[in-house]
Amino acid sequence: SVTGANFLLEGGDKKILIDCGFFQGSRVAEEQNREPFPYDPASISALFVTHAHLDHIGRIPKLVRAGFRGHIYSTPPTKDIAEASLIDSLGVLEKEARGSGQELIYREADVAAARRQWQTLEYHNPFTFGIWTAELFDAGHILGSAMIKFTHQPSGQKFVFTGDLGNSPSLLLRDTEVITDANYLVMESVYGDRNHDSHERALQQLEDVIEETMAAGGTLMIPAFSIERTQEILHQIEQMMERSRIPLVPVYLDSPLAIKVTDIYAKYASGYFNQGVNKRIKHGNAIFRFPQLQLSLTTEDSKAIAGASRRKIVIAGSGMSNGGRILHHEKRYLPDLASALLLAGYQAAGSLGRQLEEGAKWVKIMGEDIPVRAKIVSISGFSAHKGSNDLFEFAARSADSLKKVFVVMGEPHASLFLTQRLRDYLGLAAEVPEAGSTFAITV
Repeated sequence: SVTGANFLLEGGDKKILIDCGFFQGSRVAEEQNREPFPYDPASISALFVTHAHLDHIGRIPKLVRAGFRGHIYSTPPTKDIAEASLIDSLGVLEKEARGSGQELIYREADVAAARRQWQTLEYHNPFTFGIWTAELFDAGHILGSAMIKFTHQPSGQKFVFTGDLGNSPSLLLRDTEVITDANYLVMESVYGDRNHDSHERALQQLEDVIEETMAAGGTLMIPAFSIERTQEILHQIEQMMERSRIPLVPVYLDSPLAIKVTDIYAKYASGYFNQGVNKRIKHGNAIFRFPQLQLSLTTEDSKAIAGASRRKIVIAGSGMSNGGRILHHEKRYLPDLASALLLAGYQAAGSLGRQLEEGAKWVKIMGEDIPVRAKIVSISGFSAHKGSNDLFEFAARSADSLKKVFVVMGEPHASLFLTQRLRDYLGLAAEVPEAGSTFAITV
């Protein structure tokens, strides 16, 4: 599935996990998060984390709670963002637990324990672990995201876990690094069957929907993922205002997590952003900060947005509208013909965002049936994932050395489409493994 990333690599006397994320998007997924792990957490030697999205980190505190005592490894930004995201997620879990009467999946003490077990690694700093050497490469997906290459020292065979691969060139980050020597590849396929619009088209669409909605006197709602999407959109809105491309209207960042993550982005700006952004910073531009931006940290701040002028932009989580403060804004403004909802990322099957993306005329929000009269705009060019052609090209760079490609983290049609392309055009042994599958590889 797209979410719930969790892979186990065994070799020698080591059991290594790669990611340990939440299943997301439906009530069934929430129940999956409560199921026991299909392995003994106490037997795991180490956990490597590709990046800090919840579908890659969400079950880490549960893993610790269940007996995992090894080290956790990631880049420094991933550690910082993960801590903020896990604490934020705990608040949502507590509300769900109170409503359902079920026990919490994890507690704050488990997040603290995970933090104590967490160590950081920089890109291109090989780390030997038993018979394995691990090395992190920039995935270009979100701040600090990494691909992890495990080299089996006795044989020299290289196993690459991509995590999520960025939609390079990014508006903020450096490009996904090229890997040319993978022997076994476990790669994502969220957009395995389709490509994105260009960044240029996405920026024009963003500009158009802002201008049209403000001219109509409405509110533009952007259910944005707190990590990466929010920072990209803020950066672009700031530049559009500086260049007088859009009106100088209030921009509300209505998400405590997004505010925290934006501060973390600013903290690491000089070491992880692309040359264009670094140049702006060197010229004294304080990114993610401009006069029209208003930060809504508290519940009272969030409620006050409703009393402000309707001509405004509201950025709030969650990105798939499956919880968070965006629901209150959608409940208020979806019935408004003058307003608009901008979907700027992947919407999982079963999520409210997917319903809106597919043209639902009525949706249920917080137990109420809400008519959808606002304009719904979907922009794919802001996606932080590679499209089908770029995923194909990424695998093609290791075509001469690849012995097997495992196509994962996608909806079935997306994974199968990419798999067939890899087979037909590159002659690769590629397959879509089922959840729980085990593969024995002789090296």
